[in-house]
This record gives sequence, structure tokens and C-alpha cells, in this order.
Amino acid sequence: MDDKLSIRVNIADRYYPLRIERSDEERIRLAAKLINEKVLQYKQRYSDKDVQDFLAMATLQYVIKLLELENRHDVDPFIEMVRDLNEQLDNVLTEKTDKVF
Repeated sequence: MDDKLSIRVNIADRYYPLRIERSDEERIRLAAKLINEKVLQYKQRYSDKDVQDFLAMATLQYVIKLLELENRHDVDPFIEMVRDLNEQLDNVLTEKTDKVF
């Protein structure tokens, strides 16, 4: 069964036809809404710029946030710290066990 949906998304007063999974519709519409709100903020703040500039600034701001969130969820440093601690504990336990016997 084809669960695709055809929608039109408005971004910065331009419409883009998309064929998407039905389950993605809400997220896509929310993303377009957030982009449009950010573009509007820039339009109100900088009247001498072009819509392309507003889209670029909005994109940059959202990608910076995305990168910050990705870094915040990077668990590799913590996994390495746990491995180091585990190794240290093994060494201490081995030393104590060797001394007892």
C-alpha cells in the first residue's frame, strides 16, 4: 500500500510540491512554519535585505542549533571515560587480589 501524500509547502512565499510519507506531514509543516517565522523576524529587523538573505540566515541559525544538539548527545566521550574507570577499577581489584593471595 502506498502511504504517500502529496502536499504543497509554503516557504518564504514560494510553494514547493512534496510527496511525503503521511507520518511525516506534521513534522514537515512544522518545519516550514518555523522557517517562515524566522524569515519574518529577519524581514522585520533588516528591511534592506533580500529574501534569499533571510533564508540563508534562518538556515544558518537552525543548523547551528542542530549541531549544538548533536554535540550534546554525543556519548562517545562518556563511554571512553567509563572504559577508563573500569580499567582502573580492574587494576585496583587485581592489585588487592594479588596482595591477599
